[in-house]
Parts: sequence; C-alpha cells; structure tokens
Amino acid sequence: MAVSPDTIKAWLLDLQDRIVKGLEEVDGKAFLRDEWTRDAKDGGLGGGGISRLVEEGNVIERGGVNFSHVTGASLPPSAAASRPELAGRAWEAMGVSLVIHPRNPYAPTVHMNVRYFVATAEGQEPVWWFGGGMDLTPYYGFEEDAVHFHQTCFDALEPFGADLHERFKKWCDEYFYIKHRKEARGVGGIFFDDFNALPLEQSFAMTKSVGDSFLLAYLPVLNRRKDIAYGERERDFQLYRRGRYVEFNLVLDRGTHFGLQSGGRTEAILMSMPPLVKWRYDWHPEEGTPEARLYTDFLVHRDWLAA
Repeated sequence: MAVSPDTIKAWLLDLQDRIVKGLEEVDGKAFLRDEWTRDAKDGGLGGGGISRLVEEGNVIERGGVNFSHVTGASLPPSAAASRPELAGRAWEAMGVSLVIHPRNPYAPTVHMNVRYFVATAEGQEPVWWFGGGMDLTPYYGFEEDAVHFHQTCFDALEPFGADLHERFKKWCDEYFYIKHRKEARGVGGIFFDDFNALPLEQSFAMTKSVGDSFLLAYLPVLNRRKDIAYGERERDFQLYRRGRYVEFNLVLDRGTHFGLQSGGRTEAILMSMPPLVKWRYDWHPEEGTPEARLYTDFLVHRDWLAA
C-alpha cells in the first residue's frame, strides 16, 4: 500500500489517542483537549493541531501529548541547517510530540517525538524525511529502568536494520547533551532526524515502530516508581535537576527553535516546560549520596544492553 500524507496523519492522530488513553489509565485524571487552527496569512504559517495536556494530575504533575500539522511558504533556518540547499522552499510538517513530568522524584521525565517533513519547490522533486525518538531523564536512577527503556528501543528498530539502534543511540547521546554544563540530560534512548535512507514505506514503518513502542518503554517504568515514598530532599533535587531540562530545551533544542522561528503556537512549543523548577549557584551533591550517583552512574554514556 502506498504511503500518503493522509496515511501518516491518520496514524499520528491514532498514536496521540492511544498514548493519552494509556497515560490517563495510570494517572486517573483526564487530559484536556485543545484543538487549534491557524490561517496561512499569519506570517505565512498555516495548519493546526490538537494539544492534549494534564496539569496537577494524580501521577503526572504536568504532561502534554501534542499533534500538529503545519505548512509554511519558506523553510526556517533551523530546519535547513543540515540541508542549506532547501532553504526558502515551501514545507509541510506533521508529528506527535510529548513530554511527561511526573510528580514523584523517583519517576523519570520522558520525551518522545515522531514527525514527517516534506519540502517542495516548483519543478523539483519533493524532499521528504522522518525524525523522532525517545529519551528518559531520571532524577534517581535505577539500572532496570534504563535497561528496559533501551531494550524496548532496540526491539523497535531491529527489524529495519542491525545497525540502526547503535547509530540512533549514539545520536541521542550526542544530541541530548548539555554542552554548557558538560553533562548528559538523562540516560538517553534513541534519536534520528533527516531520515530517508530507506524507501518511503519502510521509513514510515520504522517511524511507526518507534512511536508504537513508547507506552511499552515508559509505562512499566512509571508504574514501578510512581508510588515510592519520598520527602523534601528528593523533591528539592528533582526541581534542581528539572532546571537542566529547561536549559536544554530553550538553549539547544532544534525542535523548540524550529517552532519559534516558524511562528508556531507558543503554548504548544513550550508545553515541555516543567511546572516547578529550582536553580542554585555552583551546587554539587555530597559524595556517596543517591544524588551523586545520578551523575557518576547514570549521566554518562553507557551501553545499557551490554549485560
């Protein structure tokens, strides 16, 4: 069966619904639904989307699962960074992007994104690609959680190429690295962009496999950690580490830059921000503490599947 933009859009909308339902079952609070549209006359950006958000849930302090399908008359610089020959082309992008910030400090933050992009110009062949991935950001690390998350990512990619997981894991480690802090954002996962190495049908199937594996990767981790007892110390450290998440998303994240440069919907773009955050001047955890172990054992690039 030929893959069309309508086929991709239908899967993305279904994926959003399935993920929201899975998270609602764990949290017990319904996600709000905010559907929006935008006329092309507003800065040349047209299209719309559906934002699904929960705040002050029973398990999720703040989380969003967004679908967007937008078009533009001229490709913004962030999207053309690796393909400068496409700068200025008309473009179309659609995808699902999510960030979940649980309340319990022992439950990790998670990010997932899958997207399709096509750039067009009169008299030339369309240039398309897929992107996406998922990564896990714990505050208190558990080896079994990291192994499970990475194993699920490996299983999603294996049918499409023996080398893909190794490549995409390395890409994730390098991408989600906070350069100005010289530290990783979390334990990683997989990340890919500008992907069209396989034919369209296979590239879409690979992207589908990644998106469809998200609940398998994250819900077991969330269910294991959401009810662990914690105190003020753990909560304080969680809010401090959330500051790193904010720094990465605002300073380094290509998706955030693309959304803002293209005149996207600010509320949806900044949905990834945690609700409460702390910063301290030149703070370091005391040696031998669980907080220090996050840095020494988890915020390092590791082959989690080596065992």
